[in-house]
Amino acid sequence: MRHAHLLSTAVLLLCTACSGGAGGDGDTGESAKKAAADAAAVRAAIARTSAASARVDETIEMRSTDSPRTYVFAIAGAFDLGDDRGRLTVDLEDSGMDTVEEVFVGDTVYVRGSRAVDEDKWAAADRSEAQTRYFLRSPLNDPEHLLRQMKAMRQVSNEGEERVNDAPAVHYRGTIDHATATLRMTTRTRQGLDEVREKLGDDVPVYADVWVDGKGRAVQVRLSYFGGMKAVTTMTLSDFGTPVKAEAPPDDEIVPVTAGEDVMLA
Repeated sequence: MRHAHLLSTAVLLLCTACSGGAGGDGDTGESAKKAAADAAAVRAAIARTSAASARVDETIEMRSTDSPRTYVFAIAGAFDLGDDRGRLTVDLEDSGMDTVEEVFVGDTVYVRGSRAVDEDKWAAADRSEAQTRYFLRSPLNDPEHLLRQMKAMRQVSNEGEERVNDAPAVHYRGTIDHATATLRMTTRTRQGLDEVREKLGDDVPVYADVWVDGKGRAVQVRLSYFGGMKAVTTMTLSDFGTPVKAEAPPDDEIVPVTAGEDVMLA
């Protein structure tokens, strides 16, 4: 799998829509007020969701321009976003790799199935210091990181009503800036994206989509990029208020590690 730092200069040819959504330079008066109201609605929905517990289902799709294969990570579990604790499973589809389990407790993430430790042990990593090596991938698959990026959406527009979780939801679309897209990336990966941005003369175009239900909650979020590579992260939240049981493993089963080269985690 190619890292983001190997993004091809083909992005210069494939980037045909570097500005997306509403809120362009020509917007004045009522349209500017509407764009500001849409952005405020998104921020409020993300804040409301970030204080709740929910079922989490996420897919991360990645493909480089010179490969016919799309790599798909499937992440599922329950997360108390307000209390910073949750349990997730992580699978790389069609890879033959074992499922990885993650338990989030405060600022520590416990991982069983990591290649960094023996199979009967839990690797313990510092959540706040973890970084990602892949574009639009959260460090340690942390759902709160993704919501933090979504909250920084700009150029927001209301795209109308769609259905998510078998219920109506308002679809908002916008973009995120370069600093948000590269938040907590490794130096090497960020350097590659900085180089692409310099060639473009503008931010790498990353679209952001949020679906807000009738209770003002973000029930689905998505970041997507199509250029020198494909990268799409989609997270759906459901069963709000679901109880979450997430406790640290026994001390004798824990091995401290630095989150690093495990593809399932970073």
